Amino acid sequence: MYTRDLLKLEIPVPSKSEQCAIADTLEDVERLISSLVLLIAKKQAIKQGIMQRLLTRRVRRSDLSEPREETRLRDLGMVYGGLTGKRKGDFGQGVAAFVTFLDVVNNVRLMTPELGRVRVHESEPQHRVMRGDVLFNGSSETPEEVALAAVVDFDAGSNTYLNSFCFGYRIRRPDLVDPTFLAYFFRSGVGRASVASLAQGATRYNIAKSKFLDLALALPCLEEQQGTVAVLNDSEEEIEFLRARLAKAREIKRGMMQELLTGRTRLPVQGESSE
Repeated sequence: MYTRDLLKLEIPVPSKSEQCAIADTLEDVERLISSLVLLIAKKQAIKQGIMQRLLTRRVRRSDLSEPREETRLRDLGMVYGGLTGKRKGDFGQGVAAFVTFLDVVNNVRLMTPELGRVRVHESEPQHRVMRGDVLFNGSSETPEEVALAAVVDFDAGSNTYLNSFCFGYRIRRPDLVDPTFLAYFFRSGVGRASVASLAQGATRYNIAKSKFLDLALALPCLEEQQGTVAVLNDSEEEIEFLRARLAKAREIKRGMMQELLTGRTRLPVQGESSE
């Protein structure tokens, strides 16, 4: 659009007093949005502090036993790969679903993931995702972001798979390790450092599954793991509630701008008619 055409546009302009009323109303909503953003950041910092204290055993329940001897991950479970042999045309169709790379990277608990669609034949030797699996991204642009963990916390159907760029870890000793505890651990500072040291690469970093399985963890008893998970889940749910409020506030602001700035909805101003 040329400037001369822009200058010819006619827009409805309310009175100065109504403009001020609209600005005040929108500023109130913006203040609410800003306060929610700050509150979420504060809650996330508190949660991170709780994770560091609980997962590194700086705070422990005195009535529970001492942590076990270090146990290698290969002695607690097994790994499996994501989808293999898929072409671009296989994605976006079919009756099978798969957990996406972004869902794994962005969430510690996969409760309502946005699954992708993929075509998988029954005869294909693909690994299915199951509730309780812990999923990891196998590569990243930095060593600090490789092997971010996400626990499968939903009932995956028999046709649910994992994207090609991630791998899964399935626990074989549920009497020794809680999968959600493991996911939180690998999101903590200590967990991140342990996997970052295994990352290899130059422009893109990868982690070998064999080296991942050789990691040895000094796990607390199962009861303490579950207690830690309960505390962190409560914190995570509070943050998710605030995120939902933030999304709703932003949606309301967009709607108010559309209504008020176009004149479809008028604000009553003292001494003026809204007609």
